[in-house]
Amino acid sequence: MTAPGAHTARTVWLDLTATGPQPVAPGSEHHQGREIWGITWAVRRAVHRLRRPARRIAYGPGAQQWGELRLPAGTGPAPVAVLLHGGFWRSVWGADLMDAMAIDLADRGFAAWNLEYRSPDRHGWAATTADVAAGLAAGPAFAGAADPRVDPSRLVLFGHSAGGQLAVRAAADAPGAVSVVVSQAGVLDLTEGRRRGIGTGAVAAALRGDEAALAASDPLLRLPLGVPVIVVQGRADGLDLVDMSRRYARAALAAGDRVVRLEPAADHFDVIDPRTPAWAATMNAVTKILT
Repeated sequence: MTAPGAHTARTVWLDLTATGPQPVAPGSEHHQGREIWGITWAVRRAVHRLRRPARRIAYGPGAQQWGELRLPAGTGPAPVAVLLHGGFWRSVWGADLMDAMAIDLADRGFAAWNLEYRSPDRHGWAATTADVAAGLAAGPAFAGAADPRVDPSRLVLFGHSAGGQLAVRAAADAPGAVSVVVSQAGVLDLTEGRRRGIGTGAVAAALRGDEAALAASDPLLRLPLGVPVIVVQGRADGLDLVDMSRRYARAALAAGDRVVRLEPAADHFDVIDPRTPAWAATMNAVTKILT
């Protein structure tokens, strides 16, 4: 486990074609299988690390079982933000997708816990679910131990794309642990997503025919959630995701949940970009609920 406060410089290695596990030097990161996107995100990752270093802390023994903690700026009390990245549950994508968000949240006075987890394509759906639950419990505890300004009882759970599904599932599985759930272009209907084959069959590939896992994990089947949910969905995103977010918001309202639906003029990644109006609107909604 990385000691709180420790920070080690890391090298980012690029392989634009690799799709399987690749050996890397100690302290390095391997951005693989992303084609040209690999260069873009690796450069961003390096910039973010220089701008606002994070403390990497393991919450389990696996290579993907870690989170990066950025402590809040300003004075307390500080809520905790837990970030779950997307990538259609495929291991070629990772927590670096949420780096810019994590920095912005820390600058706004949140303790930001950017969570990595084992993906189902290599480890199975149960491992992914277990990691998210463990990481969700560990992050606030680590943050509270590291900084007395942190209030672990005020927890905002952000999930982008496939991470939106993981966030809703995690909140449903841990009643009382989460104050607000924010779905950012979330995959909020696994049953329909599987039927439509979204993400080139991503839902079917992740679940591997496990109907019990589908029933436990489909956000629409876990209503009511019991906590406020902010559904952020850019209008310039894929039509399937737009439709799912709208239908989830309607169903959650009908089930008695408090729902804020935001549909900005934004694409799939604008909603996690702190420079965009979509992000400003998201944080305005979060602030109103927390206060």
